[in-house]
Order: sequence, then C-alpha cells, then structure tokens
Amino acid sequence: MSDVTVVEKTTLKRAVAGTVVGNFMEWYDVGVYGYLAVTIGTVFLSDASPAIQRLFSLGVFAVTFIARPLGGIVLGQLGDRLGRQSILAFTLLSMSGATLLIGLLPGYETIGFWAPVLLILLKLAQGFSTGGEYAGASTMVTEYAPDRHRGFFASLLDVGSYLGFAFGAGLVSLIEFSLSPEAMTSWGWRIPFILALPLAGIAVYFRTKVEDTPAFQQAQNANEEQPGDADEHKGLISLIRDYWRELLMAFVLVAAANTLGYTLTTYMPTYLTTTLHQSMAQANLLTLPILLIVAACIPITGALSDKYGRKKILFIGALTGCLFMLPAFKLMERNESATTFLGLLLIAVPVIFFVANLASSLPALFPTASRYGGMGLSYNLAVAIFGGTAPLIMEALVSATGNVMAPAYWIMFTSACGLVTVLFLAESARRPMPGTLPTVSSQQEARDLVATQDENPDLDVSTLIKDAEENGTRTVPDGLKAAEKVVDHARSEHQRIE
Repeated sequence: MSDVTVVEKTTLKRAVAGTVVGNFMEWYDVGVYGYLAVTIGTVFLSDASPAIQRLFSLGVFAVTFIARPLGGIVLGQLGDRLGRQSILAFTLLSMSGATLLIGLLPGYETIGFWAPVLLILLKLAQGFSTGGEYAGASTMVTEYAPDRHRGFFASLLDVGSYLGFAFGAGLVSLIEFSLSPEAMTSWGWRIPFILALPLAGIAVYFRTKVEDTPAFQQAQNANEEQPGDADEHKGLISLIRDYWRELLMAFVLVAAANTLGYTLTTYMPTYLTTTLHQSMAQANLLTLPILLIVAACIPITGALSDKYGRKKILFIGALTGCLFMLPAFKLMERNESATTFLGLLLIAVPVIFFVANLASSLPALFPTASRYGGMGLSYNLAVAIFGGTAPLIMEALVSATGNVMAPAYWIMFTSACGLVTVLFLAESARRPMPGTLPTVSSQQEARDLVATQDENPDLDVSTLIKDAEENGTRTVPDGLKAAEKVVDHARSEHQRIE
C-alpha cells in the first residue's frame, strides 16, 4: 500500500484547474493574435503592401516560436530541479505581461521602425515563457492523474487551450462587430490584449493553489536521502544521450499534431479571408463553432484512449489527417458557407483524435527526473519548426504555387510522418509512467490494485519497483540496501578466492 500514491479528488481538481487556466491564457493570446493578424500587419507595418503586411504579421507569430525551444530547455531543466509549480507560476505571469504590453505598444505611425522591433521582442519574450507552459502543465497533470484515467484528465489541458482560443477569437469578433474598421485599426485591436491582465489575475489565483506533484516530491525526498541518484537524467546532454529515441518520437508526433492544430486555429482565418476572399466576420463565425465542437469532443477521445489505448486513438488521428485534407480543402474551395463549415469540420476530426492525446502520451515517454526537461525540449522544438511556422509555410506555399490546395499536401505529409511514428510508440494507457509508482484516486482502488497485482496485465511489479528505485521516486529500504551490500561483498569474496 505504501508504494501506491492516492490522489484525493479535491487535490486532483485543483491540479487540473491550475494547469488548464494557464493553457487557456496561452491560447487566448494565440486566438487574439491570429484573428487580428491582418490588423496587426496594418498597424505595425503601415507603409507596406497588404501582402507584405500579412507575411509580416504571420512571420512575427512564427518568431514567437524561435524562443520556445530555448524556454523549453531552460525552464524544463529548472522545472525538474526546482519543481513544476514555481516554474508554471513564472510562465503564466510572463505570458500575460507580454500580452498586456503588446496591447499598449505604439504603432508604426507613432514610433516608426521601433514599433515592429518592439513587437518582435515582446513576442520573443512571450515565446520563451510559453516554452515552459505546455510541457510543465502536461507534466504536472499527468503526474497527478490516476493511471486509469490519465488520458481523460490530461485531455482537459487541450480543452482549456481551445476554449481560450475560442474566447479570444470570439472577443475579437464581438469588437469587430461593434466598431468601425477605422476604430478597430486605431484603438479597438488593443482591447483583447489589455484584458489579459484581469484574466491573468484569475489564472494566477488558481495556479498558486496547486502544490508540486507527489512523484516530484518523492523524487526530491529520495534524492535528499541518496544524493546524486535522481540527478543522472536531468542534464541536457545526458537527456539527449539517454532518451534520443523518445525525444525523436515526441518531436515527430508534436510536429504532426500541431501542424493540424495551428492550421485550424491560426491559419484558417487568414486562409479564408486572403486566399478565398471571405469577409473576416464570416470567417470568424464559421471557425468559432468548430473550435467549440473540438473543445467538447476532446475529453471524449481522452477517455477513449484510457479504454482502448493511446496508440489506437493517435493512429486514427494521424490516418484521418492523411485522408481528410484533400476533401476538406476541396469543400472550402467552393467558397460557400455550408461547404466551408464542412471542410473545417473535416480538419477538426484528426485534431480531436490527435492533439487531445499528446498531453497523456508524451510525458509517459520520460522518467520523473527528466520528464519536464524532455517535454520542454521535444515539444517546443517541434512546435517551433512545424507548428508555429505552419501558417507562414502554408501561406508561402499558396503564394509561391498559386495552388489553394498546397496547405492540404503539407498537412498530409506531416500526418504521414506521425502515422509511422505511432507504430513505434509503446502503449502507456492504464500503466504507471516510467520510474513512477502507481497512482489511484481512492484508498479502495489502492487496496484493489495491491490485491490483484499478480494478475493485472497492466502491471509488471518487479520492473515497476526497480525503475522507481533507479529513477528516485522510491527509496530503497535500509534493510534491503544492507542485504545487497552483504550479497555484493560475498560475491566479490567468492570471485577473489576463485
């Protein structure tokens, strides 16, 4: 029983709420910026052509992701050493502060070239802090969640993400309906950014109510008793050396899933307005219901992964990413409201299956002592190269080829890479994560788990305990350590005599 971690429901709820609000804030900014991309290009590069303004605003969005790998590495390493909670509080304050300052930043007509320069610097600062957000949030919620329901609880992170995006996009749409185009360009665009301050206050309140995870605390306690044992996998070099396969699998899966995710959330407003020449209001009205549908369906696929396995659900996501894109973009090409909506819905299907299960699948690739760092490196590097640049890449492909179907081919390529990677992924549903002891939601569940451990297909007890001791989440009993010393001494004496 002492080897089983019991997380009470109230503690679990606080942990989930504290992580979800951070993802809400992160994607609120993404939604606001994505839906104001055209306006931001006009404000911060007012003397350029409309095409250059669009590419500038999308390029600035991509610049954010240049800083994400650095933030993921630095904050991930600190999160493994100092704790998940303190780093997540920092990321939240940094993200919201940068968002607020963007809303207060003068435009090109006021301060000239300093306007785009300062905008880029703020987005870089925002990207650095964001680099530790999703990696830390997914690490924290998966370490808190019971093994049997980890997929469901981890998927709630992405519910927060899409609700945050929908809220930001909906707020922008409401302001656009309420103001004239001139007022929107003059000052209206600032309102959603400035509102980040009160929203951040609410988010910080929830996040400070969350303590560090039991797995991290166990690793810290074990490291104090056995100094050095839990530090082996925390350094960046040793992380890459020991877990390069896991890092590579995580990188490809994130690249595939986030190409789809950022296409739906960030690129579609630009694609519908500039490539298909729909009005911004129409584009917003068509995409917002899709985002709400995605948010509502994500917990369902998370729960399905708990029942049927992560690999099957991820496989469906990658496969539909390959099969649904050509029909989706063909439907949108007809440029009618109904067909555009159906096309967006087809893009949403793989997102629901794919993106929703990253938060539970990726942290399970790494042991506790290296989990935040492994997630921070692999996730943010993939998002920087493929996710955040997806709108820029697809807009450039359309501009270069003149083919409105070019984005579909790019998504199909990344989804095919994800499909192959899923085949090599180890199943993690209903199992403790590497180096971690079982986690349950009640004392009765703990007793049942102990009583049925021998016939439980999801538990290999001897391997489980050995991994936990090696990774610092279980202290080797003093009696056992003494016995091992006696055995080792006897063995060495026997070899010496021989």
